Amino acid sequence: MAAIHLALVTGASRGIGAAVVRRLASLGFDVAIVCKKNIEMAQAVAQECRLLGVCAEAFAADVSSEEDVSALMSGVQTVFGRMPDVLVNNAGIAAAGVFADMTNQEYDRLFDVNVRSVFLLCRAVYDSMVSQKWGRIVNVSSMWGVSGASCEVLYSASKAAVIGLTKGLALELGPSGITVNAIAPGVIRTEMLSCYDAETLASLAEQTPVGRLGTAEDVADAVAYLVSDSSGFVTGQVLGVNGGYIT
Repeated sequence: MAAIHLALVTGASRGIGAAVVRRLASLGFDVAIVCKKNIEMAQAVAQECRLLGVCAEAFAADVSSEEDVSALMSGVQTVFGRMPDVLVNNAGIAAAGVFADMTNQEYDRLFDVNVRSVFLLCRAVYDSMVSQKWGRIVNVSSMWGVSGASCEVLYSASKAAVIGLTKGLALELGPSGITVNAIAPGVIRTEMLSCYDAETLASLAEQTPVGRLGTAEDVADAVAYLVSDSSGFVTGQVLGVNGGYIT
């Protein structure tokens, strides 16, 4: 009987992260559901997953904090009796504004959440994945990390850093049977779009060749492929889940 994989997903109480958790649970993965504050929502997602017959637990952690990540990994090992062999770094924040107006504090916050968290979690699972000669890491970037975006310069820079980390780590871990890939979502209908009115959302959908906005489930399906056994020859890649949106 094949071993049951354990997936740790960050930013997983709602939106893309929750969709990823539900998709992986439907495929038989045990899931560690990580959020920063919304533990009740994360626990509700965990309960949904348990109804699918897998082991699931919610954890609260600030994944930009080394201390919190250490405590998180200890908690995961206690609950599941093993380290994750699948890691989905989905936690992230956005910030918009003219570059000249951006503050040092906004810079630090964006890079702590969007980049430092990826570094800390990848480092946390590194040894265990290398030891077992198998692992899947998926880092959620953005289409703006590929092309850059006016008035979202720092966000673009942080998501571009995620891509650079992904490509370098893929080369380092490839000989150990571990793949590392990034997903660059386009315009996905989540709470991040709540600042846009209906007219703007309709315009964004019209600009997307497939004629609609993306969903969290679209991203989750891409993650499911990248963490599967079928993707063993795919590493160091940036998969654009964007409906053909040209940036």
